[in-house]
Amino acid sequence: MATSSLFSLPSLRLLSRTSGLAASRFQTFASRKSAPSTVVSGGGGSGGGGGGLLSVLDRALADEEEYRRARAQVQRKGVEVEGYAIEGLSVGGHETCVTVPSLNVAFDIGRGPNFAVNQDYLFITHAHLDHIVSTPDPALIRLGPDFALLAHIVGGLPMYIATRGLYNLKPPTVFVPPCIKDDVEEMLEVHRRMSQIELKVELVALDLGETYEIRNDLVARSFQTYHAIPSQGYIIYSIRKKLKKQYAHLKGSQIAKLKQSGAEITDTILYPEVAFTGDTKSDFITDPRNADALRAKVLITEATFLDDHIDVEHAREHGHMHLSEIMEHSQWFRNKTIVLTHFSNRYSLEDIRQAVSRLQSKLHSKVAALTEGFKSEYK
Repeated sequence: MATSSLFSLPSLRLLSRTSGLAASRFQTFASRKSAPSTVVSGGGGSGGGGGGLLSVLDRALADEEEYRRARAQVQRKGVEVEGYAIEGLSVGGHETCVTVPSLNVAFDIGRGPNFAVNQDYLFITHAHLDHIVSTPDPALIRLGPDFALLAHIVGGLPMYIATRGLYNLKPPTVFVPPCIKDDVEEMLEVHRRMSQIELKVELVALDLGETYEIRNDLVARSFQTYHAIPSQGYIIYSIRKKLKKQYAHLKGSQIAKLKQSGAEITDTILYPEVAFTGDTKSDFITDPRNADALRAKVLITEATFLDDHIDVEHAREHGHMHLSEIMEHSQWFRNKTIVLTHFSNRYSLEDIRQAVSRLQSKLHSKVAALTEGFKSEYK
């Protein structure tokens, strides 16, 4: 009775259109399965053999698709949502710096990465080292107390300001919570003395609810977040003009005459475009003062813990959010897209993608994740 190899059957010619690497993975995958290595051709038994063959092929194709998705995640450097490219690195406890280049803004500065240098406006959410200065350099700490301060200021905000000066860019505008402004100024002054450089910067203490015009069509406002230390988030609004209701019935020529007469015919409307929370507990979601953050076109927020290995109580104790809390409060989100950040480095790309999938089923908003810095289980 004639037999043929599982992967040499005419019905599997489609494999020749895949790369050699993909075909190799198919063969390896099939060799792990318990399906028979030969198939009887002809006769009544061919139907059953064909069904088993298709089942193996389906599993092989699914395995290949999983591989492709994982590799795509590995290669991604950011996300593009609602017309905004969002780039950066946010790994819980290590470094957070997220940029929105089209708005010319960066949120937190981590270790002062090069991709943030061209952003003129920097918004600092709180004073933890992985968000404003850098994580301490263990090598410098081991040298003794004389090097302890240097260990904490080798990067981050001072490096961001200094690098802009090196490239002859204008001094940046840096927004900080008012409670840390004096300390930030002192830190920069220490660095000026040590490095004997100017470190030109406009440092702005932006109190909760205050607004600041960063462009003639953009303003920023701070809002309350709930971390382990004082913290605040930021919303970037676009400024639009809308015809006043009392003039809505007029013809174009009549409106033009009113405008020429000097009458104010429009209202100024602020539309929340991008909101960034930084590190926070889920309490920010239920704070009624934060409604604009929850209806911004894009909300960038944290999801430090994703599974049952770390519970909600632990997350809250350390001032962070658990994915299950976002699910619990899903009814409050009116954003078009939510971008998750600040995952613990215990997670892989696959863990993060599965978490996004679970959350997506609970939300009307589109869900994306910033995964730069995380490794795939696929080597």
